[in-house]
Amino acid sequence: MEHLSLLADGQDHDPAQERARWEKAAADVLRKSGRMTADDPDGLVWQKLTRTTLDGVEVAPLATPASLEGLPPVGLPGQAPYTRGAAISHPQEGWDIRAHLADPDAKQAAADAVLDLENGATSLWLTVGRGGVATADLGTVLENVYVDLAPVAIDCPDDPIGAAEAFCALLWERGVTPAPGTSLGVDLWSARSLRGFEGPQELARLVELAREHGCRLTIDASAVHDASGHDAHELGFSLAAGIAFLRIATEDLGLDATEAAQLLEFRYAVTDEQFLSIAKLRAARRMWARVLELSGAADAPGQVQHAVTGRAMLTKYDPWVNMLRGTVAAFAAGVGGASSVTVLPFDSALGLPDALGRRNARNTSSLLIHEAHVARVTDPAGGSFAVERLTDDLAQAAWWQLQRIEADGGVDESLLREEGGFRDRIKNEALDPRRKQVATRRRPVTGVSEFPNLEERLPERRPLPEQAPRVDRYGVAFEQLRDHPADAPVFLATLGPIAQHTARATFAGNLLAAGGVDTVAAGATGSVEELVKAYRASEPQSPVVCLAGTDAAYAEWGAEAVAELREAGASYVVLAGKPGARTLPERELDDYCAVGIDATKFLHRVRGELAR
Repeated sequence: MEHLSLLADGQDHDPAQERARWEKAAADVLRKSGRMTADDPDGLVWQKLTRTTLDGVEVAPLATPASLEGLPPVGLPGQAPYTRGAAISHPQEGWDIRAHLADPDAKQAAADAVLDLENGATSLWLTVGRGGVATADLGTVLENVYVDLAPVAIDCPDDPIGAAEAFCALLWERGVTPAPGTSLGVDLWSARSLRGFEGPQELARLVELAREHGCRLTIDASAVHDASGHDAHELGFSLAAGIAFLRIATEDLGLDATEAAQLLEFRYAVTDEQFLSIAKLRAARRMWARVLELSGAADAPGQVQHAVTGRAMLTKYDPWVNMLRGTVAAFAAGVGGASSVTVLPFDSALGLPDALGRRNARNTSSLLIHEAHVARVTDPAGGSFAVERLTDDLAQAAWWQLQRIEADGGVDESLLREEGGFRDRIKNEALDPRRKQVATRRRPVTGVSEFPNLEERLPERRPLPEQAPRVDRYGVAFEQLRDHPADAPVFLATLGPIAQHTARATFAGNLLAAGGVDTVAAGATGSVEELVKAYRASEPQSPVVCLAGTDAAYAEWGAEAVAELREAGASYVVLAGKPGARTLPERELDDYCAVGIDATKFLHRVRGELAR
């Protein structure tokens, strides 16, 4: 706050002096928290507070004018390289609010489509074929939809040509031209290698239909997100797929690069990491403009973007938190300059969304546009030292991913390679590190790995189709444990009065609950005798006991408590905290739980003991 006041008082200040004063203020806080010693220089705060994303991008704790040194110019909105936006301004109605439909029940999907369009949605995104609406039911689903007014994005990975032809037949029957922004299908690379479909993939026919009806085709980079890729993977794939499309369109189909580029729309996932999502959309436009420049299409317009709130961040447990995640992600999409935004309903991880989920999803964009006026300003994050730095760093990381794909022989070869290809890199560079962060709770998932509620009753929803796209959600390891609650609780052996044991008892209780394990607490105790008495009186008497108290209590009577609890029937004793000379020797214990441990492995060990 001191640094902010210096910037706001209207006086001139020496940047070096301001930096030194901020470093001292931040260092004082870190010394109080034990993260720095008295002998550490103040400048160490930059290293201590800088975090690194899964893409290897370092995010500094504070951005300054020096952060922009060496960055290329970003231009103006509506001008190349389109970093600040593909258009000078948003349309008067804001961004396109695109509702998603994937209900196999054609009549229900038709009703949902009309309800969405009559209550704020301005376009539809239809998952067609396996895992969604049957191709034969397109006429029923769109029976009351004015397809010449509301754009429709067809997404049929298993039979894109069949779905596109069925939709075009519908246009012919009605004698209408599809609304601008209509998309007839997704790219064959995300459909075939990332979604796992092996249907016919004749790109030439899709291009023919798109040109005939003035429609687009979609590069679906969100499939990389669903496959656990991170931002740079998603961006690198989108560019590689776009380049592959340009090559086919120009070399095999006879189009020029500008005409081919105008056929494309790009779909990206946005998440509750709002600044990364904002930077991702800005970086995507900049890099695509560079690709087009190198392809001889420098005069092509800016990249058209469809942003969808990420499926992987959604949770099945405490699904109401998904509303917050979706709101932050939609805000990032709007600020980042997406042309169309889809907010997935908060109950999407539970099954097919109901009316409440769909209403909240479309209202999220409506409120951001009409109440919060997020669409009133183009690129409101532009000029921010932090966002501009993050945009450039993410672009550099994504360009490196693109170069790796091209070095593999292009997107086809990289995706088909079993070892060392793009999918292998997703696993090694994003999936495994993210799982480790979630497991150790360095990347908390609210309602799942943090603040779980074992008493919650989940809303009931119709199940998703069996062939719906598989998504490795961030919190799935904890959710799988919660799906099958432990049969017995863990006894919390709380040492001392409530004020002394509450912190660690709460920590241990929340951690165990995250794995579907309930607890029974001893309450306030003043001696080993009282503790053992409470244990013997607990019903059922658990074989697993977790000591929870202060370090001083552990050192004073923890060893005696462990011995007496074992004598009373405990077969597995856990310490809430770290064992050591100041607490309890590790040899006295069977396990321990503390900040930074692999929580999922710990929970599996405890549940294994409870099941004996």
